[in-house]
This record gives sequence, structure tokens and C-alpha cells, in this order.
Amino acid sequence: MNAPQIIKTPTGEELVVIPKADYEALLHAAEEALEDAADVAIYDERKASLKTEKPLPADVTMEILRGSSRLKALRNWRRLTQAELATTVGISQGFLSDLESNRRKPSAQTSAMLAKALDIPGEWIES
Repeated sequence: MNAPQIIKTPTGEELVVIPKADYEALLHAAEEALEDAADVAIYDERKASLKTEKPLPADVTMEILRGSSRLKALRNWRRLTQAELATTVGISQGFLSDLESNRRKPSAQTSAMLAKALDIPGEWIES
């Protein structure tokens, strides 16, 4: 960076004159700092939300990684058949099958009933 030139206006205000390349470098650095600050804010927000969420049990995660849907993995983790869970929730076994295969999405009410029947946090169903 070259040495700046300071100029005084007739009113006494001091102005700084720098080469255009130095000015553009300062602008670029300021833009990067703003982007970094935005990234940090997003990270902090996500990190705070993770503290309130309970992680899935390892067995459930492993079954999901092997190809099961989350709902099916949770049902298997609780050692329930489709028929047992469907009866507990008050839905048909066919509808539960559709939910497990992601052919249908559960309503908020059905999600809440599934979470209660499986004794799990609601966000595990909704995610």
C-alpha cells in the first residue's frame, strides 16, 4: 500500500487520497469481512439450534444409512411392527407403509401422534 496523501479542504476537513488499487483492495477486504461475519452468524444460529435438538440414536442412524426411511428406522428401533404402531396411532397399516416409504407425508397431527407412540421428540419425525 502506498503512503496516503492528506488534503485539507477550505473548511478544514481532512481528506485522504490513496491509489485506486489500494482503495479497491480495501473494499475487497471489507466485503470479505462482511461475508465472514454473515457466515459466523449463520454458524452460531445453527449451533444454537443443535443444542436444543436431541441427536438420533446410533442404531437409528445406522439403519438410515443402510437405506431405511427415518420413520421405519425409528419404528424398528422401538421394536414395533407396522401393524402395532398403526393401531397405536389410529391409522391403517397401509397408510403407515406409505409414510415409511415416503409416498405420503404425515400431517402435523399424525407426526405428533407418531412421536408420542414412539416416545421420541417430535422433530425426529418432522425432519
